[in-house]
Amino acid sequence: MNCEEAHRYCESLPHAESTFPFDDINLVMKVGGRMFALLPLDKPDIILVKCDPEKAIDLRERHSDIQPAWHMNKRHWNMMNLTTLSDNLIRELILHSYSLVVSKLPKKTKTELNLL
Repeated sequence: MNCEEAHRYCESLPHAESTFPFDDINLVMKVGGRMFALLPLDKPDIILVKCDPEKAIDLRERHSDIQPAWHMNKRHWNMMNLTTLSDNLIRELILHSYSLVVSKLPKKTKTELNLL
């Protein structure tokens, strides 16, 4: 998978939006105003995604190309190599990140976005 394909998959999720809140290099994917993925455009083979802490530990032990994400809470964020991991695993972990964020959204926001 490449950066563009990962971005298209992120955008295909309900109510996902692409933003540049930090600078013009780090593409941030949000749902309900909350971040679920970051694509550093200057490193097109990398994506950062949120992850359940226990699952993150297991993934890091099983895949050398999944590491704690730099500049993020390393307990909750993974950095993945888009070119070496399977497309199915990448999509699964993007969806996991998206689902974690949606599950933590306030009920009002979920109702407004029809995500209940």
